[in-house]
Amino acid sequence: MPTEILMPALSPTMEEGTLAKWLVKEGDTVSSGDLLAEIETDKATMEFEAVDEGTIGKILIAEGTEGVAVNTAIAVLLEDGESADDIGSAPAAAAAPAPAAKSDDAPGAPVAAAPSAPAAAPVANNGTRIFASPLARRIAADKGLDLSQMAGSGPKGRIVKADVQGAAAQPAKPAASAPAATTAPMASGPSSDAVIKMYEGRSFEEVPLSGMRKVVATRLTEAKQTIPHFYLRRDIQIDNLLSFRAQLNKQLEARGVKLSVNDFIIKACALALQSNPEANAVWAGDRTLKMEASDVAVAVAIEGGLFTPVLQDAENRSLSALSAEMKDLASRARDRKLAPHEYQGGSFAISNLGMFGIDNFDAVINPPHGAILAVGAGKKRPHVGADGELGVATIMSCTLSVDHRVIDGALGAELLQSIVDNLENPMGMLA
Repeated sequence: MPTEILMPALSPTMEEGTLAKWLVKEGDTVSSGDLLAEIETDKATMEFEAVDEGTIGKILIAEGTEGVAVNTAIAVLLEDGESADDIGSAPAAAAAPAPAAKSDDAPGAPVAAAPSAPAAAPVANNGTRIFASPLARRIAADKGLDLSQMAGSGPKGRIVKADVQGAAAQPAKPAASAPAATTAPMASGPSSDAVIKMYEGRSFEEVPLSGMRKVVATRLTEAKQTIPHFYLRRDIQIDNLLSFRAQLNKQLEARGVKLSVNDFIIKACALALQSNPEANAVWAGDRTLKMEASDVAVAVAIEGGLFTPVLQDAENRSLSALSAEMKDLASRARDRKLAPHEYQGGSFAISNLGMFGIDNFDAVINPPHGAILAVGAGKKRPHVGADGELGVATIMSCTLSVDHRVIDGALGAELLQSIVDNLENPMGMLA
């Protein structure tokens, strides 16, 4: 039976995409892993691979088509012995909701949408459809495998050939019925028609939302509505940091390395999370996940939105290594060339607007992170020293936005104190 190739969800927040380019044509034979198309998501342009083998019988969506919803049929794959005449019998894809957006901007915990599959898909003993390719179903039948006990690695959890090859037969287990979940609709404010009506007679230009802008709006609205934020503020004296940075940059000049203040902030936060391990945690719905490594996300502004690429194991990285990786991630973020694993995850984020002259601000937490540090500009200000003498110092204001479900007030204060200590005594970060 011909199999429909569906528009995949190539990022956790993708609801629709642009089929930028086909890499195959009708009549081409493909195998699992072969590249089929280039697809522009809300985050990047990514390559889409085949999960089954067969022949491309018909291309349903022309390249360059925008706004193709996830799970829309984009092509038809024929198995051995099938021809284009059989395409009329291919089942229509079952409608499925697009995956729910979860954060920002970045990386957040995705909520998988219900997968689409042909109507002839097998059914588990609890009445739920099992989504598997025809070839996988045939191999499973030959080997006596129970598909309801298998996890699929294909798009939207679809069971494919690789999942059933080499698997041992298992007796079916009764599946527990899950209680029906009810979700209240999220308030979205006045409709577009209502807002446009307010401005009748005034000149304006309607700017359609990009995929990224839609995701940013949805995830930040959800973050502010569902996360109990509280805020901790500190002023940090960074004269020692600036002096130490200048010394290091002079020594590293021959290697072409130039450290930024942001590199020190990343390192300071990573070490602070290790000093306060209870704060190195994320919210997981009915539990928290206490992380071992300090995976720190850093907000990077791009045209139309932002990314938060993640620097993994930042506590173990040298300042020069963090600097090089951050430059690479930021450059590829602006070109929308980051892979999903490079902007998903992390337990803590940094948003630095100091380079824009902002004194201080409050950042929105990026779910499922436990906290985010908002960093302002370092500026010369009057300062009372430890000896009581009035002088001038370079002060940088920071605000730690904290998820109260994950981190309590005292723990948040201890985390911020550790960050301050690291930045005011930067040489200790190299010990």
